[in-house]
Order: sequence, then structure tokens, then C-alpha cells
Amino acid sequence: MPLPMTLLLVSNRLPITLRRTGNHLDVEPNPGGVAAGLSSFYREYGARWFGWPGDVSPSESRRVAARLEKEFDCHPIFLPHSVARAYYAGFSNGTLWPLFHSFATYARYSAAEWDAYRDVNERFAAEIVRTLKRGDSLWIHDYHLLLLPRLIREQVPDARIGFFLHIPFPPYDVFRLLPWHREVLEGLLGADLIGFHTYDYARAFLGSVLRDLGLDNRIGAIVAGHRVVQVDVFPLGIDVAKFGSESVGPSVERSLARMRRGTGPSKLLFSISRLDYTKGIPQQLDAFERFLESHAEWRRKVTYLLAVVPSRERVTQYARLKRDIDERVGRINSRFGTIAWTPIRYLYRQLDFDELLALYRASDVALVAPLRDGMNLVAKEFVAAKQEPRGVLILSEMAGASKELREALIVNPNDVKEVVDALDRAMTMSPEEQAMRIHAMQDRLRRYDARTWAMRFLERLDEAVRLSEDLAVKSLSEGTRREIRRAARQAQRRLFLLDYDGTLVSFSPDRAAARPNERVSQVLKGLVSDSANQVVLVSGRPRVDLEKWFGNLGLTLIAEHGAWIRDGPDTEWRATLPIEETWKDRVRPVIERFLDRVPGSSLEEKDFALAWHYRAADAESGTVGAKELVEVLTALTANLDLKVLPGDKVVEIRRAGVDKGTYFATHLAREPWDFILAAGDDWTDEALFASLPREAFSIRVGFGVSSARLNAESAEDLLRFLESLTSPSG
Repeated sequence: MPLPMTLLLVSNRLPITLRRTGNHLDVEPNPGGVAAGLSSFYREYGARWFGWPGDVSPSESRRVAARLEKEFDCHPIFLPHSVARAYYAGFSNGTLWPLFHSFATYARYSAAEWDAYRDVNERFAAEIVRTLKRGDSLWIHDYHLLLLPRLIREQVPDARIGFFLHIPFPPYDVFRLLPWHREVLEGLLGADLIGFHTYDYARAFLGSVLRDLGLDNRIGAIVAGHRVVQVDVFPLGIDVAKFGSESVGPSVERSLARMRRGTGPSKLLFSISRLDYTKGIPQQLDAFERFLESHAEWRRKVTYLLAVVPSRERVTQYARLKRDIDERVGRINSRFGTIAWTPIRYLYRQLDFDELLALYRASDVALVAPLRDGMNLVAKEFVAAKQEPRGVLILSEMAGASKELREALIVNPNDVKEVVDALDRAMTMSPEEQAMRIHAMQDRLRRYDARTWAMRFLERLDEAVRLSEDLAVKSLSEGTRREIRRAARQAQRRLFLLDYDGTLVSFSPDRAAARPNERVSQVLKGLVSDSANQVVLVSGRPRVDLEKWFGNLGLTLIAEHGAWIRDGPDTEWRATLPIEETWKDRVRPVIERFLDRVPGSSLEEKDFALAWHYRAADAESGTVGAKELVEVLTALTANLDLKVLPGDKVVEIRRAGVDKGTYFATHLAREPWDFILAAGDDWTDEALFASLPREAFSIRVGFGVSSARLNAESAEDLLRFLESLTSPSG
């Protein structure tokens, strides 16, 4: 069944290759790269593909575009040669590729190349927005287009955007070396769904978002403005049927026969990878040399077929890598080879599919040992291609595939001895154990193939979009504002229940600096001046702050989440709980340990509570510390009459028995209110929202999961709305 929308795929390159023969331009499908994961369903579902077709002269661009649209459902985005070079060879592969693979010393930081990268992302956005229709789903791929989600979102706010990264996402200490790291994160957060191969990559991304932008996540969901961005894991599968087919053509049979003749009775070990410093080719050669040194019994009994696919030979570090590989191969063959046996058969060229399939099926052992790799499909293809349950996969733990192919022999590619031991074990593994391992991995690959990967991503994109749509429905739209103002005008008795920090004023790292400005005071005065209104300030602040700031305004003040109440300017504070402080002596030393562990955090002592604040601390260490402190305090006070409250950059422990909803439930609920409006900003306000009647207008400041009926974008947004309720024209 076709997808119930138009799917637009976007990647750096289109899934085609242009080849010039004389004056003739041939167009051929290109099964490599991103296309390898998408080719199994892209045409079937009528998807349209946007991308760069490679260098095309301006005089040919119109003819090429017409042909690609007609024959391949591809929309080419043409780039000037100089811009394309700075964007692709420059920033994408000279900066992002090494940095994201944690080879920071290879990365260069050129402002001119960054400008070209941003320019190309803007060109892609302009082309896509021109054809994007309401309801279309956009699926953007890989590190070349990290800015694109936000660029499209700015022009089409309700666009459905998914993004998938096919390479690793680096740890924050590596990622922040990029001068434009915040811009990259903001670009990605324009998507509704961001996908990664592994949980390690997803956690690294979420950690960077927290530390750079201060945005935490809840089970992978990030609230960014008035939208929810979902981060999830989708390990890329392969077309299992394509590699596992029992029927093969004569070309594969011929390739198989040649390989068997070439190796004779020797076992066949192989590795294949693109020429790149991330692939660990020199390290693999070192391990094979050590294997022949330490296991002389395998000399003349194993042949290592090393296939290296040419790539970027003109780049200095790649040319140096090629020389290094050539020299190592020559040295090993000279050292151990005989007239009848060459230890390493070295191919430096692209293998076609038939050769590749024959290699997979003929080989006894696959050595897939990159130093860092997003997924590595060669490992999966080797396993899927096995018709007989025979063969051993040696796989680097630095490849994303190692998280799925657990029956492989998992190695650290930097540990030569570990790789040598794995080679020895692979060569001597019993047929029964080989069969058990191969069958288990094949079953897993069949259950989660390329088609399943794509469909699950798109299904998850639908769910992510619905989350944002649910928030949009709850947003304080202009129509909703008019409805509330109309209800307020018609009411005879109105009740306002308002939180303070994060609701009437924005948060500040310095709590003392978050005092009310003149505007806040004027809004509250305006509400109190109407005799039909009762205004209650419900805060976690200590009573001394509330009395100092609002004591003369005629408000009902509730401090420490309901522990203290003052009904008006002429009344005394009264406690709703008996004061008992012996528990603090037990809890205070625990919190003080966290003050030392998390610089910038602070302890606030109230009559009924202790609060650990970490707004001024490093975002990640504060968040991690808060989660641990909640666990420690919860365990410590399990049998005590205390309650642990994690709030917005604060963990508070206080006496149980009251909350922000208690005063309404015990004092106000039975009164005949015609209009109730309550506003708060975090989960400590949820008790208040839950205590209100269904017809009340409850507003959560900021976007997140809440029982409140509505969301305001910020404290400024809410304050502006409250001003409209106090003005005659409102």
C-alpha cells in the first residue's frame, strides 16, 4: 500500500551517476551511499528525490533535469563548481567527517568553507520549499545537510521533517571544537524526528543539546519552543533478499570459480572498505602480519584478500594513507610470501555487485575492523550472503553494526593482540559454532531489513508530528485568547491562581535577581483593583521574598508550595503544617556533598524545605547530579514524612502534606466562581492544575507534558496576555 502522502527524500547526492562518453551523457542508478538503504522502496512508494547530481554545465542543466525528473523521479539541485567544492570536499568532508568520527586532528575550520556549506543548505531549502506541498513528508539524510531542517522550518512552520544521520555523532568534548556547533544543533532541531544508528550516538547528541542549548529531554523528546523534537534510534538494515538469493547469475558463478582457483586450499580472509583513515586498514594489516608471525602454522594456509575502493586520492592525508597501505602490503608479501603463495591479494578498485557477492560467499572469514563507523553495511551483507551456514565475522566494536551483530567476534581495532586472537579463533572455529552464529545474525537481519528501517522511521515521524500538533492545539492562540477574555468579561466572580518563578518572571541563574519588575507589579495591581477578582500568588518561594515584593498589593500569598498562607495585607502568615526541622540535619549533609560535586549549584533553606539549585551550574553535570540526588534523597527518606520534588533546575525536599493545589481544594473550591485562570511552569504546578474544575482555564508556561488545558510560549507571553485582561479594550 502506498504511503498516504508524498515522500520527499533529500541527500547530498542523487541516487544516480552521470557518466560522460564523448558528447553523450549517460545516467546510471547508483546503489551506494544513502541509496543502499532506500532503494528497496523509494520507487515503489512514488518518492521524489532531491539532491546534487554532480558537476553539470549550465548549458546542459535543463536537459539533465528533465531526464532525471522523467526517468528517476529525481529533482536535481545544481551547484556552481567552486561552491560545491568548498561545501563538499571542504566543510562536509574536511571538517564534519573527521570531527564526527572523532578524528579531531584531521579537521580544519575554515570560515569560507562554512559559508559555502551554509550557502548550499540554503540553496537546497529554496528548491525544496518551492515544490513542498501541505502534507508532504520530508526525509533529509546525513551530515552534508545539518542546517536544512531549520532553514525549511523557518519558511514552512508546519512542514513534516525527518532527519537521519548516517555517521556517528561525536561526544560533546569533540563536537564543541567546531566553532559553529550551536548553529548545527539549532539546524537539526528544525526537524520533527532525528534518527541515529545507535543509542550511543543519540545520547551524544542529546548531551550536546543539553550542554549547548540548555534543553533537556524526556525519553528522547526535546521541547524546543512550541514544538516537540523526537530523537530515536533506527539501525540501518540491508536488502537481505538481494544478498541472500539462492539463484545467482553466471557472472557471480564465474567470480566464485576464479576466487576458489586463486586461493586453492587456503582459507580466504577478506576485508573491503573505502580508502579512508576511519577504516583502520593499516591496523588490520598490522594484525594480519602479527598473526602470521605468531601462528606459523597458518602460513600458506590462509589468503587475505584486501579490497580498497579509491577515494579522494588527491587529498594529502588520503594519498599518504594509500602509500602506507601499499608499503605494508609489499612488506608482508615479501616477508612471508613464497613462489606458490602470496599472503595478501590486494585490489585497489571498485568491485561490482557480482564480484562482491561472490567474495562474500567464497570467504571463510570477514575482517571488518574500522576505527570508527556509523554502521558498516559490509558486515551485514557478508552475513546475509551466506547460503551455507559457514563463515565467521570479526567486527570492530567501533562500528554501529556491532550493537546488533552480537554473535560476531567483537574486537577493539586498536588492540592488535585482540584482533590476532580473533583471527586464530575464527580459523579454528567448529562448523557447528559457525552455523549457530550465522543463523542468529541472519534471523536478526531478516527481521529488521532496509524496508523495515525506512517504514519504522516514517511511522515514528508521524508520531513525532502528532506530538507537536497536540502542543499546537493547546497553544494560547489568538482565538483562545479572545475566548478567555470574553469569559472574563461576562464573569461576576473571578479567581486567578498564579505561580511566580518561570511564570510571571523568567528564570535567572541568580535567584535574588529574579525579583519582580514594575511591569509585573502593575499587572498584579491591575488584577487586584477589580473587586470581582481574587488573586492568589502560589509559589515555592520562601514567605520573606513574597512579603517583601507583594505584601502591600492585597494578594493572597502562598509560600513554599502551600506550607505558608497569608490571606491579605492585614493578616499574619499561618503555617499549614507544624514546623519540625530535625529531618534537615539528616538531609543537609547529603545535599552539601552535591554542592562540592557540581560547581555553581547552591543550597536554599526554607522553613519547611531544603532546595538544591543548579541553574548556574554546567547544564550536563547539573542535570546528571539532579537525577542522582533525587534517587539518593528518595531512598534516604523512604520512611519519613517528606516529599522529593524535582523542578526546573531545582531539587527540593520538603515536608509532605500540602502542595500547590491544597489551598484551592480546602478554601476556594466550593465558592461560586464564574471564571478561574491558573498559570504555572513546571510539574510542581500540576497539583494545582489537577485540583481545578474542568471549565477552568489552566495554562502551562513553556511547552511540555502537562494536565493544563493550554500552553503559553513564555513568561513574557503570559504577562502580555494578563495585561490584556486588565485593559479596558481587552
